[in-house]
Amino acid sequence: MEALRTFFAHSVIRRILFIMLVVLLFYSLHNMLNLLLLLFLVTFVMGRLEGFVTKKLSKLFPISPILVTVVLYVLLVTGLVFGISNYLPKMINQVVDMINNITRFLDTSQDNHIVGVLVDALEKVDYQKYLGSAVDYIMKLGKWLEIILFVILLSFFYLLQKNKVNQFTEKFRYSKISWAYREFHYFGSKFASSFGKVIEVQLLIALFNTALTMIGLWILGFPYLIALTIMVFLLSLIPVAGVIISFIPIGIIGYQIGGLSMVLWAIGMILVIHAVETYFLNPRLYAHKTKLPMFYTFIILIFAQHYMGIWGLIIGIPIFMFLMDVLDVEKPENTELNKKTS
Repeated sequence: MEALRTFFAHSVIRRILFIMLVVLLFYSLHNMLNLLLLLFLVTFVMGRLEGFVTKKLSKLFPISPILVTVVLYVLLVTGLVFGISNYLPKMINQVVDMINNITRFLDTSQDNHIVGVLVDALEKVDYQKYLGSAVDYIMKLGKWLEIILFVILLSFFYLLQKNKVNQFTEKFRYSKISWAYREFHYFGSKFASSFGKVIEVQLLIALFNTALTMIGLWILGFPYLIALTIMVFLLSLIPVAGVIISFIPIGIIGYQIGGLSMVLWAIGMILVIHAVETYFLNPRLYAHKTKLPMFYTFIILIFAQHYMGIWGLIIGIPIFMFLMDVLDVEKPENTELNKKTS
């Protein structure tokens, strides 16, 4: 008995047990994955935004963080209501029309050698299954709106009473499950500092890519701009692979409206945007993060998509970065520097 107590008293053993319990908990709650991930993302982003706005305004005049939080959520809800009432019907029509148009084009133009090669390549990844999944997600908008409303309310109440929530949670530090609290606090801080910040960077890059891509597509005279905006933004959240995937519908639409010359213009535009992101934006946003080789990126995305579906493509890299942070994996250059200075 004493040997078992000594065994489980070891910090590494407790940490492994805690991780196993968390994995088991998340597996049992896999039906709530959409809600949990959205709740974390909205709370983290709005919390960071509230801190940023409060810090900037406090330099001009005293302001309460609670007031900033209320104003930000009023703007968020107002923007959602305005967007849903004015653009949601247009977006649904454009997405359905775009998918149907692309499907008809691929089915009726296979005598064209270029289109035939493209169709053969797409059939290997079962593109019709993914197009059907996109339509299914659109049809479930009512369920998604319910989840989004619940997430906004929960995140709002948390940020409104953040100090009280933290003070109440702190009471568990001295309870009979204090060991679980300490592990939760350790992994929670690591999770917020690595997973949260990587997601934040992905969101900023997605906004940057979407804005520039839409300006370029508008100049080139592309249709379905609302649908393409949503598609490009969501796919931009997927590192590396998102750019490749998003070009398939853009290239097909470009070929329909302007032939190979329009496809080449679209390729040139996307390459320029990707170059600006790679050489200008990424070095600033990823200044303190370990950049993954492309091989690792694709391997992580493959396994993450297999086990978590579409969400895996978005959060696979941040989860891997979180694990690297927990395991204290450093940059090679930092390790070499430490060796030289020691």
